[in-house]
Amino acid sequence: MNHNDVAINIENLRFGWPAEKHELLNIPSLQVAYGEHLFIQGASGSGKSTLLNLMAGVLTPYDGQIKVLGQDLKSLSSGQKDRFRADHIGIVFQQFNLLPYLSGLQNIELALNISKKRRQHVQSATPNKQSVEARIFALLDSLGLNAKTALQAASQLSIGQQQRVAVARALIGSPELLIADEPTSALDSDSRDRFMTQLFNAAEQSKTTIVFVSHDQGLKHHFHRQINLAEINQACSNTDEERQR
Repeated sequence: MNHNDVAINIENLRFGWPAEKHELLNIPSLQVAYGEHLFIQGASGSGKSTLLNLMAGVLTPYDGQIKVLGQDLKSLSSGQKDRFRADHIGIVFQQFNLLPYLSGLQNIELALNISKKRRQHVQSATPNKQSVEARIFALLDSLGLNAKTALQAASQLSIGQQQRVAVARALIGSPELLIADEPTSALDSDSRDRFMTQLFNAAEQSKTTIVFVSHDQGLKHHFHRQINLAEINQACSNTDEERQR
């Protein structure tokens, strides 16, 4: 893989919580190409969410390097990481993290209020002076949510509807990277597979790189590439060896 083709480059990453005896993550190498859709499978407590937070710059490793979209995250201050995340990374949380008193539309607009770069991208991409709001509704429609529903308060939406709002918020403004933390865990298998198709169709329009973590192996077939976190995380094998002694 050419260096210029790499959206995420991880080298010798090590991370552990201060109160824990063992390392949680020890990943010698992981690369994700631009435009790639990567599925990372792992059991509960294996460090999947922690790895995503490291990729997003929310957490900092105590050793190793993480470059995201060519940027070495360790070289950024806390405020610079916040700005980088807002401008370049869409995040879908397991609990969605919507503001319940705002409508679905208003929750999505928050991403554009926080990032001038993403708002400018939407405005520059609007045909015939189409409003930003109309662009949001078009994105929601591609995810299977109509405009009338999007005007309701987030607290009044079903889990599946909230999920679509959360994904639209992550994708609006065409961020280069989308990271998703088990966003389908509350859906049945039919709704889950339909949603995955809608997600990829929406992401393909902006060539967004996707890193998606879940314990659900039934999602693997949707992705370009699949890996098991335990297979790249040496902290898992080291802990197993100690237990066997």
